[in-house]
Amino acid sequence: MRVSLFGTGRIGRLHARLLAGLEGVELVVADPDTARAAEVAAETRSIAAPSPAAAFDGADAVVVAAATDAHAELVRTAAARGLATFCEKPLAQDLATSIDVARAVEDAGIPFQLGFQRRFDAGYAEARRLLASGELGTLYGFALNGHDPEPPPAAYIPVSGGLFRDFSIHDFDIIRWLTGHEVDEVYATGSIRAFPVFAEYGDVDTAAVTLRMDDGAVGTLTVARHDPLGYDIRTELFGSRDSVSVGLGPRMPIRSVEPGVPPPAGPAWPNFLDRFGAAYAAELVAFVRVAAGAEPSPCTARDGVQALRIAEAATRSLHEHRPVRLEEIPGG
Repeated sequence: MRVSLFGTGRIGRLHARLLAGLEGVELVVADPDTARAAEVAAETRSIAAPSPAAAFDGADAVVVAAATDAHAELVRTAAARGLATFCEKPLAQDLATSIDVARAVEDAGIPFQLGFQRRFDAGYAEARRLLASGELGTLYGFALNGHDPEPPPAAYIPVSGGLFRDFSIHDFDIIRWLTGHEVDEVYATGSIRAFPVFAEYGDVDTAAVTLRMDDGAVGTLTVARHDPLGYDIRTELFGSRDSVSVGLGPRMPIRSVEPGVPPPAGPAWPNFLDRFGAAYAAELVAFVRVAAGAEPSPCTARDGVQALRIAEAATRSLHEHRPVRLEEIPGG
């Protein structure tokens, strides 16, 4: 299978290494920065395309890991050519374009997978199994935590889409996937606690979100651009028969102040690439099977639209200081 990878930045380099290691995959690497593409191709013993446009020729499948503003056009081109496509989140920079791109994917009927890697993490998979099997009982509530070790570069903030679209969209996707239910209503609040640069773009560096699911389960999300102890991603599920956590372990960047409780045994995860390294590998293995027609997509374009709708609702709630029902957001 000839796979063309678009984008050789941080996540693109990771995907290049992972794809190059898969049996039966011939990798072509493309980037507007042709020198960087050549460098990554040399590192992975793959082929450097002379241009992104040329990388479509002869491809059986494509992997989009380019800058966010390039996602929509690359996916549309792949769909028009009938190519199986993997795209890193998000589908596009805004909801209207995301809906349009999802429609193009569905109309073309191509195998398509969106890059929400947490769905391939062993801890999240087990939590989902416990919910689906009934071992957790009735889900009463949940708590999500998303704390980045460092804020993004200042130049990224105005094109990020804001805290919820950029960062929390993973949490919004995973709660849908874990529970099998849709978010019904969102209330979000936030503030600037340490980084005034976010205020210049109508954004916040720290926030909290309350989520009510369509079956009545309720939960919270705390999200922050800075955690000096490291990358902190956790999910807690509180049920009528059991309570479990994803992310509770020796590398959790939080310590107990109860007498006699030891501190975490190991250093915290430094970033998302380290924390979810195995999940990134598993999702690309899954995509090759999807592209070959061996199994259905585990994460569709429509899933991307639904997660972005929740992010839109949270953003609207933050700015309008009120609960927002998902029915107010287009695309449902």
